[in-house]
Amino acid sequence: MTLQPQVMPFFADAANRETITTIWLRFEVLTPLPIAMASGTRIDYRLRYHGVPMKWRSEIVKWDPPSWFVDSQAVGPYRMWVHEHAFEERDGGTLASDRVKYAVVGGTLVNVLLVRRGVEQIFKYRQERLTEVFGGRPEIAGRRS
Repeated sequence: MTLQPQVMPFFADAANRETITTIWLRFEVLTPLPIAMASGTRIDYRLRYHGVPMKWRSEIVKWDPPSWFVDSQAVGPYRMWVHEHAFEERDGGTLASDRVKYAVVGGTLVNVLLVRRGVEQIFKYRQERLTEVFGGRPEIAGRRS
């Protein structure tokens, strides 16, 4: 498998999470940089969702460069958040795929009324930014399922 060599280092640098996160979240990495990524690494963030300030701690639960890694929410607004990042060679470039499983307090109604649209917007923005950073077609630069 031949992946673009700059993709995994980009994702391994926690500072780049601010680069690919929409500005309306006011997302900020609190853990001092640089952060050595590995299974067990914990990273603290501050953000605002619908204007409400919150803290988020993610933990890298699986780290297998250059193919994939998984982070999960250790502290934050969701009942559960597991985010799998996968990278595969595609058409001479790298397909970056995001798979997110999450659950919210309040269940389906709260998700439909308050959360799902925002999550979709966050990943749409992420896809657009990855396309800008790495070039290529949007469907190749990032996909969410």
